[in-house]
Amino acid sequence: MAELNIILIGTCDTKLSELLYLRSQIIQHPNTSVTLIDVGRNAVQHSSISITQPDLVHKFGSALPSDTRELSDLPRGEVIKYMSACATACVDELFASGGYHGIISAGGSGGTALASAAMRNALPIGFPKLIISTVASGDTGPVVGETDITMMYSVVDVAGLNSLLRQILSNAAGAIVGMVRTYWTEHQQNESRTIQQHGQQKKRVGITMFGVTTPCVDAIRSHLESNYDIEVYVFHATGHGGRAMERLIKSGHLDAVLDLTTTEICDCLMGGNMSAGPSRLEAAAKAGIPNIISLGATDMVNFGPKATVPERYAGRLLFEHNPTVTLMRTSSSECASIGQFIVDKLLKFAVKKENVQVWMPEGGVSMISTPGGAFADAEADEYLFRAIQKGLQGRGVKVISDQRAINDEGFANDIAEALIRVMGLKRNSE
Repeated sequence: MAELNIILIGTCDTKLSELLYLRSQIIQHPNTSVTLIDVGRNAVQHSSISITQPDLVHKFGSALPSDTRELSDLPRGEVIKYMSACATACVDELFASGGYHGIISAGGSGGTALASAAMRNALPIGFPKLIISTVASGDTGPVVGETDITMMYSVVDVAGLNSLLRQILSNAAGAIVGMVRTYWTEHQQNESRTIQQHGQQKKRVGITMFGVTTPCVDAIRSHLESNYDIEVYVFHATGHGGRAMERLIKSGHLDAVLDLTTTEICDCLMGGNMSAGPSRLEAAAKAGIPNIISLGATDMVNFGPKATVPERYAGRLLFEHNPTVTLMRTSSSECASIGQFIVDKLLKFAVKKENVQVWMPEGGVSMISTPGGAFADAEADEYLFRAIQKGLQGRGVKVISDQRAINDEGFANDIAEALIRVMGLKRNSE
């Protein structure tokens, strides 16, 4: 096996001994080397540092503010932002060179923020990423984002090489080496398969899902994968799932999207816990890929336990999905806003409107909004449907009104076949 090179990012002015120990544990594995990048506030000289802080800043740093003489004169938060930009540019260049196979970091909150920014912004999903961090047992959402960064809790602070930290760093070294070897092997196999198939790879379709739309997604996935050369990527519409899908679309990793469950829009507009941000729906529209959108779970906004529902929503219809998730039924005016959000995004960003369709399951947009269900509200749903019909009429985007509920098996098969027609695929038997 060829030598595998692992990038190690750290603040050498505060964590040098810990970083050097981690480096030593990595390179003791056969055919493995380390490129250590110093992202500290102050410059450090050591023979094991591959890219020193001065070299990093000189090559990748922007000009400092006019009233600042040295990087160390900046406030701590500004230093982290500055060095994050430098590290991101550096890692991006190293990855583009093709000679690097994984990345690892160890540190506290500042070092974690810095290293994770480089991992999120410079490296693709699938590339091995590991951070040993003092904040790994807390809210890691801002650190991981919509990527596949692996977090390992340091238990003790990364401040002094006691026996416990040594063991954790040794474990981390073994973990990143194992990840890298698996990645390298799989990468080589994928390249070999691609050459053998001569471009006959399966088409990649992204689908968004929630618990209340699972029957539909399961039926779509089964239909597509059993009848066509397609592999389905299912994204849980929890905010991070929507962002992950949009990220993969931007990087060219999806060929089509069946955006069945657009509930994250509700949370974005109404302040719920599972927002994917205000740019939701933009990536597929901009990419021009086949893109069928439905209205799954737009009858609900997600909050935590009942006690956490904001006071401004007192008196609203709530449904306790489980002890940690409370759903709030969207009102008529909110449904109109959701519909208008979809209309605005498609009209502004869809570069190939002929590739976009919106399917409206008028029999119920979720498992609990069908007649007799906990969130059944035909009037509110009508505001949603009307906003979409009125906003997209005559604007080049096909709108399909369907009397069935979203989890109806026939609806699932028909919306799947609609995507196939836009993609221009033939059944495997044809």
